[in-house]
Amino acid sequence: MYVGIDIGKTIHQAAFLDDHGHDLCSSLTFHNDDEGYQLFFDTLDKNHDGSHVIIGMEATGHYWLNICSALLSRDFETHVINPIQTDAMRRMNIRKTKTDSVDCYYIARVLMIGEYSDVAIQDENIAELKQLCRYRYSLVDSVTAVKNQITGIMDRIFPEYHTLFSDIFSVTSIELLKRYTTPAEISKVTPKRLTALLAKYSRGSFGEEKAQQILSIARTSVGNANVNPAFILQLRQQIAQIEFMREQINIVEKRIELCYSRFPCFLHTIKGVGLISAATIFAEIGDIARFDSPKKLVAFAGIDPSIYQSGNYSSSHASMSKRGSPYLRRALWNTAEITSRMNPVFAEFYQRKRSEGKNHMTAIGAVARKMTYSIFAILRDQVPFNHDFGA
Repeated sequence: MYVGIDIGKTIHQAAFLDDHGHDLCSSLTFHNDDEGYQLFFDTLDKNHDGSHVIIGMEATGHYWLNICSALLSRDFETHVINPIQTDAMRRMNIRKTKTDSVDCYYIARVLMIGEYSDVAIQDENIAELKQLCRYRYSLVDSVTAVKNQITGIMDRIFPEYHTLFSDIFSVTSIELLKRYTTPAEISKVTPKRLTALLAKYSRGSFGEEKAQQILSIARTSVGNANVNPAFILQLRQQIAQIEFMREQINIVEKRIELCYSRFPCFLHTIKGVGLISAATIFAEIGDIARFDSPKKLVAFAGIDPSIYQSGNYSSSHASMSKRGSPYLRRALWNTAEITSRMNPVFAEFYQRKRSEGKNHMTAIGAVARKMTYSIFAILRDQVPFNHDFGA
């Protein structure tokens, strides 16, 4: 008996087929709640033909997790398959029908054919680590969005401010803006008070000379005539937002490091790969046994080259396929940017690609792929990074 479940946020659709692909009953619509699950199991029991039951569903967002857990708790053979595999079955249908009631049949028939691979169902520790790493990314992205808004406001009320600090979101700059938000407010501060504030939060890097520079520019700022009270309120609240989210990120990162320490993982031994990046890469990959070659891991990350070819024409410009895990791809790309400078193995490889005429982005993509081969070996053998991995 083959059961295909098309997953939805609040409603699922199930098809029940026998060994010959014939309907055992009409497709069933059931809700994603206890009453709906009971209806599904009652229907399954009533139409069970005595054969072994195989149940499958697509990995659709996170909505499949609860029904999958319910099925596994009852010891049903359950498969979570990649939607790409059922898409192939849909393409075989001339009518190109795309409805929930049809999709559950496609899933059931993919199970019958047996040409599918399971999406890994991770243990609780890996699942926790993955969720923490993804949550951290969302916090980082939120901070970036707020920073962009602050930059826009500063361009209105104090356009010269960016010349005073290499990073206007540094601790010293933020502390200054918290207390004195506009150029008019800054210009009223005494040199002595401003010098003390700068020295305290820059740990002595800034002093009286910097204070005099800030005061001079604040007094002549073209933004003094353009200060909207709404901007001031927004700026102060958004600075508070950034500080709060930075605290949240710090808490999350400590938890990530703790979770990562539970595993015999050595990705952080690659020079240029920090603990947080190592944890993110490890969590997104999960069980390395799912990949029988580094090439498949590269494809999973979506950093394999995608080349357009039609007839006798083949594109000379390859780009990343960008299929697979976007979180893994992001982590690999970020670490490739760092290892291409800090790690002798990957720095030499990067420079070689540049000397071949590759632009920066293409060369970084090549570094990311090369680094993924090393990651595959580290996870497969559970050993620290060895320069031979990059050979």
